[in-house]
Amino acid sequence: MNRWKYRCPDCGAEYDIAPGRYLCDKCSGANAAGKPLEGVLECVWEGDWRGGPESVPLPVEREYFPPLPVGDTPLWAPERLRAELGVPGLWLKDDTCNPSGSYKDRASWLVAAFARKHGIREIALASTGNAASSMACVGAAAGLAITVFLPKAAPAAKRIQVLQYGAALREVDGTYDVAFDESLAYSEATGVLSRNTAYNPLTIEGKKTAAFEIARALGRAESDASDSTGTHGTPDSPGTPGAALTAPAVWRAPDHVFVPTGDGVIIAGVIRGFEDLIKLGRIRAMPRIWAAQAEGSSAIARAFETGVFESRPSDTIADSISVDVPRNGSYALKKLKAYGGGAVVSSDEDILRAQAYLSRMSGLFAEPSSACAFAGFLKSRSAIGPDESVVVMLTGSGLKDIKSAAKAVGTAVY
Repeated sequence: MNRWKYRCPDCGAEYDIAPGRYLCDKCSGANAAGKPLEGVLECVWEGDWRGGPESVPLPVEREYFPPLPVGDTPLWAPERLRAELGVPGLWLKDDTCNPSGSYKDRASWLVAAFARKHGIREIALASTGNAASSMACVGAAAGLAITVFLPKAAPAAKRIQVLQYGAALREVDGTYDVAFDESLAYSEATGVLSRNTAYNPLTIEGKKTAAFEIARALGRAESDASDSTGTHGTPDSPGTPGAALTAPAVWRAPDHVFVPTGDGVIIAGVIRGFEDLIKLGRIRAMPRIWAAQAEGSSAIARAFETGVFESRPSDTIADSISVDVPRNGSYALKKLKAYGGGAVVSSDEDILRAQAYLSRMSGLFAEPSSACAFAGFLKSRSAIGPDESVVVMLTGSGLKDIKSAAKAVGTAVY
């Protein structure tokens, strides 16, 4: 059995993966109000990975995972978009198919498994909406109590999801950043497990799983040229992380991945996944990872250019990636810089147009935060070679924010 631990990528300190451990003791001493978190930890394992040929290394044994079909979402080819845009290597990673309709289920699933393993009965978190509805959904399947701190401005559909799943909803007068602080205060006062993004390292670890699915599906696509449909899902049985299947003939990383980015946890998780694939020898190199941000909430993109994080009030229709201070900004920026990634910013108008265009040309209805990744891809086509492959990550269903989607109807003209 492999031994797992937390490791600080900055100072090298190592810690047991245990309840109550969140940040590096040494590096978190530099944390200050209005700045991204320092001391964010990574999950690492020692020795040769002993899982099956297609397994995803995760730090919790699979028997603790809730009985919910998280992950193994489709990676498919949008034929009309490929033809009209002249990008034959375009792929859509459709995480709207997760149980709560969001990519966040990947992190919630792992956090819930950790809680079940250690006999923890309650999890608390702050959210702009998707992480809240996700944790409430997974908590319902796992039999866990979930307490959510959610800004009152969050879309109604996400609040209703939280309540439908039976979680305790605490609405906050203020932004996500205020909710984050209130949630941490609650966790510290009560001792319940915090799922706060980046603060809990498992939120990054859970989100790496999509990188494995992408590389596996592209490998199968490459080895199955006779498939005329251009659609390739992943055949793992849902609810079985680390399941060993017959290895594909090829594992293949895409050339580019566009990731909707707010706090920086999804993009960090995607990079961690590709790092693990390189470590396992399944791929040779990191794709070019693009942080796609909304103009009204672009702290990571600004810091990508200037090297400095500055706190500005966020104001964007893409609520799921709207944060004043990206809590995982420092960690994500270091990863982006280390691997030659990029950052692209889109206006709310461009996001809404991209949302409607994507829906009408592919049949995939994504919320504004996801459409931001597609808008970023459209803005960056000049940086993509004619033979290069591109994956656009679509992380939330458009049904989660009908009010915003209504503004885009009739505007999909390119």
